[in-house]
Amino acid sequence: MKKKRQAEILSIIRENTIENQDMLIKALSERGYSVTQATVSRDINELNLEKNINEDGINCYTKVSDSNRFGNIFQQSVISVNYAMNIVCLKCHAGLANAACAAFDGMNPNYVIGTIAGDDTVFILMRTENDAKELCEKLKTMF
Repeated sequence: MKKKRQAEILSIIRENTIENQDMLIKALSERGYSVTQATVSRDINELNLEKNINEDGINCYTKVSDSNRFGNIFQQSVISVNYAMNIVCLKCHAGLANAACAAFDGMNPNYVIGTIAGDDTVFILMRTENDAKELCEKLKTMF
């Protein structure tokens, strides 16, 4: 039963944008699985799921793979996030801006015009100030 439920969880997060455990519990229920929050929490840990920003800019559950390990690099590299006009600025630990920038680019954000990294700073060019503000808020939840 556990393996089938966990396989169903992987299917659900591949097919849907699942932002929290309540959404996952509801999706499982719709597929015939009656589970508690504690069970879902254990499944998330055992399946090594983590939350990442998807291509629509939504923070949702994803399966950790080698390509998703960039999220961990991003979390460990970035100190702060802020924006001015349509540019988001990531302040990073010295020497880690390139890693943070590569990690961000690896998330394939289709709403970003471009990125550039120095030694301890990354600039992310957005189309509008509102886009920059939204991205800034989402990135702040990642670390």
